[in-house]
Amino acid sequence: MKALILTNRVPFPPNSGYPIVVYNTIKGLLNLGVEISLFSLNVSKHRVDVDDIYDLVFEKINFHSYHIDIEVNIWGAFFNIFSNQSYNVSRFYDDDAARILENVLRENEFDIIQFEGLFVVPYLDLVKANSKAKLIYRAHNIEFDVWERLAARERFTPRRKYLEFLSRRLKIYEKEQINRFHQVFAISEPDRQNILQFGCQTKLDVFPVAVDFEKYKVDLTKTSFPTLFHLGAMDWRPNKEGLEWFLEEIWPDIEKLSGELRFYIAGKNMQREFFDYDSDNLIVEGEVFDAVEFMNSKAIMIVPLLSGSGMRVKIIEGMAMKKCIIATSMAAEGIACEHGKDILIADTPDEFYRSILQCITQPHRWREIGEQARKTVERDHDINGNTKRMLAIYESLTTK
Repeated sequence: MKALILTNRVPFPPNSGYPIVVYNTIKGLLNLGVEISLFSLNVSKHRVDVDDIYDLVFEKINFHSYHIDIEVNIWGAFFNIFSNQSYNVSRFYDDDAARILENVLRENEFDIIQFEGLFVVPYLDLVKANSKAKLIYRAHNIEFDVWERLAARERFTPRRKYLEFLSRRLKIYEKEQINRFHQVFAISEPDRQNILQFGCQTKLDVFPVAVDFEKYKVDLTKTSFPTLFHLGAMDWRPNKEGLEWFLEEIWPDIEKLSGELRFYIAGKNMQREFFDYDSDNLIVEGEVFDAVEFMNSKAIMIVPLLSGSGMRVKIIEGMAMKKCIIATSMAAEGIACEHGKDILIADTPDEFYRSILQCITQPHRWREIGEQARKTVERDHDINGNTKRMLAIYESLTTK
């Protein structure tokens, strides 16, 4: 079985949501004997020096990439208004990248070509013209939904109108593309339902975030208490928006609960304004070298997302590390978790306050929830079980 995977960023190192999902997919398929080729857009926002990649998984694949600048250009955004294209998507297409991909397709015969996310779909026509492989689209989230929800929360009218415009264009594009594949993978059951509402008529299955549990070693002797933490890429607008809400509306009351309580904020591309919150009780760390070690050292994970779709990889990782996670319903969407059993759901400042108070006054409580969280992700998110099921679909598609 030969598979080509197309990605909108280089999934090495696997240090945030999208790279982790892609990396674990590749690792699991390699373990099952699938020959993997990877074509990645090496985007300016997340540029990786390919020569500095030292990874056993990387050594086992056939890798191709092209550096592309996807930064928002004011004039480009303006003139796009008068076109019929989605600016969010069109920025990922480049003629030179297309030529490299075309050469890969002409020099190799693939059984499966998997598009990881909407932003590599602009290359679909090229792939169709140069390959007879079965084509799979994996929706990491419902892209237009992210922008639609952001627009709904935007108070500045001109910005809200533009966000609404972007979401409409994305929605049209997503709906147009969804039936052009042989198979679609949704990352959660709610996303599967949304895709069905698009009018999806092709085969549709759910493949949640899968993790390699060998990576998530828990050592409670290194976990400090009472500690809260937030971990996430801070250049992703829903993360930024949610954390701002928590710091403004919830943290001032939480901080008064105990002089020993500490709240640690970490993540890539930490925005400058968050350092203004730094105090004796609130520590802004920025990007951490080892996310798993960072999670292991803290007790309670805070995920105050107010928008977004898909499945939060950091929550899955936190559950794998036996963390007690306090999250909004939005953040936990798509994860088969149960409030009060393997997670605590909080959607209002009062609910966050009560949940945090419960955890810091009853230390056994957060440990019990964390233990159950690990059992939940072992049941639903194991890399081996998920990739075996994916390979079975590959085989079914290619024998038809």
